[in-house]
Amino acid sequence: DEYSQLSAYERKRLKNITENAKFFAALKLHESATRLHQIATKRQSHVTKRAKPKKAEDETVPRRSMRLQRIEPSGIPLLEMPAQPEAEEYPEVPAGPLPMVPEDQTGNSKLTKDLLTTWMRISEVLSVTSTNVLMMLSRYQDSLNSMVLSQDNIKKVVKYRVSSMAIHPSESIIFVAAGDKSGQIGLWNVNCKSEEAAHVFIPHNHLVSCMHFSPFNPAHLLSLSDDTLRCGDVTRAVFDEICRSKGSLSSFDFLEDNASTAIVGYWDGNVAVVDRRTPGTSSELSADIGFRRTRTVGVHPVNKQYFVAAGSVDVCIYDVRYLKAKGNKPVSSLEGHTKSVASAYFSPVTGNRVVTVCADDKLRCFMRKGLPFLTPVHFINALFCVTGSTTPPPCHRQPRFSVPSAIWDPKQEDCFVVGSMAQPRQIQVFQDTGKLLHSFYNLDCLGSVCSINVVHPTKNILVGGNSSGRLHVF
Repeated sequence: DEYSQLSAYERKRLKNITENAKFFAALKLHESATRLHQIATKRQSHVTKRAKPKKAEDETVPRRSMRLQRIEPSGIPLLEMPAQPEAEEYPEVPAGPLPMVPEDQTGNSKLTKDLLTTWMRISEVLSVTSTNVLMMLSRYQDSLNSMVLSQDNIKKVVKYRVSSMAIHPSESIIFVAAGDKSGQIGLWNVNCKSEEAAHVFIPHNHLVSCMHFSPFNPAHLLSLSDDTLRCGDVTRAVFDEICRSKGSLSSFDFLEDNASTAIVGYWDGNVAVVDRRTPGTSSELSADIGFRRTRTVGVHPVNKQYFVAAGSVDVCIYDVRYLKAKGNKPVSSLEGHTKSVASAYFSPVTGNRVVTVCADDKLRCFMRKGLPFLTPVHFINALFCVTGSTTPPPCHRQPRFSVPSAIWDPKQEDCFVVGSMAQPRQIQVFQDTGKLLHSFYNLDCLGSVCSINVVHPTKNILVGGNSSGRLHVF
């Protein structure tokens, strides 16, 4: 009645508005809208409220290791450019003679003098020349079985990987020298059980690739590195420099019984003749033998004019009397290698055998039929591997950096020693036929590959060196 003055259209419109209002009121949309508005407002305020940035001095510096900060534990910053460990720790070794002083001493202490005095004393009594009477195989195997390894005969002698070794011919004391990849030479009196039984010297800047005690005067230890050949003379307590070269020296061997001359191999493939009696540090002759790389050289034990050289796939025998600067031809080529050859050496008594180690996982023994070295047909290629079959299993594949060298036992013409990657870790002795005669191992004491080995010339003593600078004496 109160809207009677309105037209019918207006009254219907107002009625619809009233019904719609009641309907929306029943849905409580206003309260929901209010609540949603409050939630949205709260989230927005939470997002927009940000803490004021702290000042630089109030910020916490993330913790970083000293290695990442290039700081030594002593707090001294390291050089910006990374360098080799030996270059960081040791100064450059100068050319010329060096005093025989250990790397950790400024002068000769009593303990060092004792070690050098021992070396001098055992060198004064020259060992009697061996008659090279070969033992029967059964007796030789018995001697191998009697050799054991104990914890007392294991010692870390050099800091880095053992790259070469030599054993003194003394029959009274076990005296061993080891060279490593940084140029260190460690001397160890194995019979002395004190902690100071070994001392380290640094006569080289680079890896010591080859070492020999002089067979004529074992008071002399000759060692070869990348750029120099030195002679450690214990009687004068000095490391003399015999030969210095801009090229990269790889190995050497004596050409005469008096050790006055030597054949030296170069990594670039050449060889050189060095005479210790001439003044100066240059070689007498440098010869290109056609190799891309010469890893080892070994002189024939009887006919010392012959030497065998091993390199990239090539193994050849040369006559040093006919060497010239260029155009040298071998008197014999030992063929059949399919990859890089790590070493090649004549057998110790007659020299009628040559054993080689190749990166194709094969050990090869070449045997001569009593004729002079004239043509390759005078050698029989007896192919065998560390397992005795022509196809070694994958576990016996030798990575290039750990391919061992096979060395002959000086006391046995037809048997040689080589490190093995087989489990358990071991050093193996083979006959030239490929027969495995013995495996040296110790589950408690030997857990690493001994790529470098050396055998005593007259006694049943074997020394193996590993990649951490540790020596194991059986």
